[in-house]
Amino acid sequence: MFFDPLYLIVMIPVLILSGIASMTVKSTFNKYSKARTSTGITGAEAAERMLRRAGVNDVRIEQVSGFLSDHYDPSKKVLRLSPEVYGESSIAAVGVACHEAGHALQHAQGYAPLKLRSALVPITQFGSNFGILIAVAGLLLSGIGFISPDAGYLITWAGIILFGTAFVFSVVTLPVEWDASARAKKQLAVCGAVTSQAEIDAAGKVLNAAFMTYVAGAISALLTLLYYLYRFGLIGGRRD
Repeated sequence: MFFDPLYLIVMIPVLILSGIASMTVKSTFNKYSKARTSTGITGAEAAERMLRRAGVNDVRIEQVSGFLSDHYDPSKKVLRLSPEVYGESSIAAVGVACHEAGHALQHAQGYAPLKLRSALVPITQFGSNFGILIAVAGLLLSGIGFISPDAGYLITWAGIILFGTAFVFSVVTLPVEWDASARAKKQLAVCGAVTSQAEIDAAGKVLNAAFMTYVAGAISALLTLLYYLYRFGLIGGRRD
């Protein structure tokens, strides 16, 4: 089996960065999941209050299995909350729930970055699965003389561009997630989820830790893309 030391050099910092981000968000969530809110309302109740106050009445809130599996599904207008968030009255729970409600508000208000991210989902899935295969095909077909080197070069670039949509997706995700958290922080007290600035700050720490996982994802996607660009001779002056 072919072993590429460069790939290992790239992947080690990627794994370390992703691991640190994941551990940070879990530890921060666990810490503030033990801190009860002064209001005693649950994550589901906080999200519902936030949505109703904004006039969004067509979004369902339901519980879904899995630790921190919370997400908003714009195609079905469903806000799905994990057990640790849905029925718990912790600062962490209401923070995460209101963050997801923030995505529902983005959808209702036509927030442009969310629209762009949703539009990128199909091509990102295709590119992640087949982009590298297309790039390899371009090299192989030109290598055996089935097509010209220039045609193979273009096919390889097309494959890498498709694969690179994962990086574009991760970059577009950053303002989407940051905005959802900003909406949550503004609405926590307004919708009656918490009553003090200290609670808002604590919930903010949970959301900030979660945001760093998206930053780590964007950096990881960039490093992986640069690795393939170099290995396929598309950067670094390696094209013959």
